[in-house]
Amino acid sequence: MDVPDTVATALDDRPVTGRRCLEAGAGMGNATAGLLANGAARVYAVTNDRDHARTTRRRVADSGGDGSGGDGSDRDNDADRLAVLEADLRSIPLPDGSVELITAHGLCNVLDPAALTAVAEELSRVAAPGAHLVVDDYDPLPDGAAIGELFAVENAASELARCRPALTFYPAAFLRRFFAGHNWEFDRERTLLEPVPWTESHVSAHADEAASMAAECPGEAGDALSATARGLATEIGSESVGRMYSLAFRRPG
Repeated sequence: MDVPDTVATALDDRPVTGRRCLEAGAGMGNATAGLLANGAARVYAVTNDRDHARTTRRRVADSGGDGSGGDGSDRDNDADRLAVLEADLRSIPLPDGSVELITAHGLCNVLDPAALTAVAEELSRVAAPGAHLVVDDYDPLPDGAAIGELFAVENAASELARCRPALTFYPAAFLRRFFAGHNWEFDRERTLLEPVPWTESHVSAHADEAASMAAECPGEAGDALSATARGLATEIGSESVGRMYSLAFRRPG
């Protein structure tokens, strides 16, 4: 499986081999791929998005098709070590103290403060004594970033449709203090990307999400938000701005 450079860099100083691991918020399965490639004994990929669950399963099932797996034994071994759990991260279907390494790769920015607190409590519950936690996310965008305007429209549509923001960019310093408050000891911080390349596909995906939520808004407000999101995406195209960081923590014990 191809492992993104950001995931590889975030994991290269963590003891993954032989560990029971959790990818919190599977997304496209990037961290799951990294954990399996680094020799995790078991990976639980948790997501409440059925499409993401399907993508993660398929990604692992298809690994070895690039020639690296030869007769497919690597692929089969990866599949045997993976369990994709379709569940809410605020109620993870795993026992207390059952995982030894947790990744949250690009997760916190899609959690509002209340959800972030609930998820952190669950991650702390399932973490074994001495477990590691890797949190990879994005600093707030600098003033004047064009894509920041698109994210603001996406948040406005989400607030109107769902009464919560779609995106919250937490500074690295905030998440350091936040997880310390949940009994995680800070280990290290490193920069994964600076600037962050927001490609045309990223921009288009955020515009689509904003338009989808705007369609749930009543009256002319939704139409205006949708048109604004589409217009901004066309204007922006792509932009490289901001910073993606990685924080590592250790559970006492």
